[in-house]
Amino acid sequence: MIQINNLNFSYDRKRPLFKDLNLTLGAGHIYGLLGKNGAGKSTLLKNIAGLTFPISGKCTINGVESSKRSVSVLQELYFIAEEVYVPALTPAQFLKRTAGFYPKFSTIDFYGYLKTLDIDDGLLMSKMSYGQQKKTMIAFGLATNTVALIMDEPTNGLDIPSKVQFRKLIASVLNEDRCIVISTHQVRDLDSLIDTVLILDNHRIVVEQSVDELTEKLVFGLYNDTNGLPVLYEEDTLKGKYAILQNNSGKFSKMDLELLFNAATCGDNKLLNALKPSAYHE
Repeated sequence: MIQINNLNFSYDRKRPLFKDLNLTLGAGHIYGLLGKNGAGKSTLLKNIAGLTFPISGKCTINGVESSKRSVSVLQELYFIAEEVYVPALTPAQFLKRTAGFYPKFSTIDFYGYLKTLDIDDGLLMSKMSYGQQKKTMIAFGLATNTVALIMDEPTNGLDIPSKVQFRKLIASVLNEDRCIVISTHQVRDLDSLIDTVLILDNHRIVVEQSVDELTEKLVFGLYNDTNGLPVLYEEDTLKGKYAILQNNSGKFSKMDLELLFNAATCGDNKLLNALKPSAYHE
């Protein structure tokens, strides 16, 4: 589906943003791309979408290089940027002018998503609030039914009820042919939605594992005392120590995405070493 091979990219050649980055994203998955502000999440997504161009290496979608912006790629890719810019058109007018570029676009689905997200299809998009504009573009992106759907910070500007509806809609549109990639720094917005975690830190992907793999290897929990326990990372809270332990007993626990992210980006390699070899890339 989406393949990144030996990607090297830099805005300043003295400070490379990515160096020999490799990543494979398959159909039938919802990937959560996490990283600190400035880590390069947006740039990575733009490379995948062919909107920025690497110094070397390449990104392909179904075997076709995305930077060439061919029709075969563009009709099967929809990218929702963090900052949306909408025309002075109603959603209905926008549909008439744009939907034809996407062979699998569903008008019925589009109006259904607008209704779910509480969007008035007769209102000019340019007159909508930022959150309403964002939801309109999300509805359109979902209705394209492209095999690759890439979203950069899609929940920015959404209120809590809208975030709930967003998660429900994303879960409902996934199928075995579709690859969905969602980037965010609001980690909890992706909790219980994604099935594969990607964490970008220090110019590389440091975690690339499914939720099932992570919960097989790790235990998340609250402890009064962690002395003697196989602790990989812990944070002090008013209730005790919230920790990630090596899972040596086959115990199941619910993954805490925020705690995992903090552990992976804290500068201590205990957790990353525990996830080797498939999740830690030299």
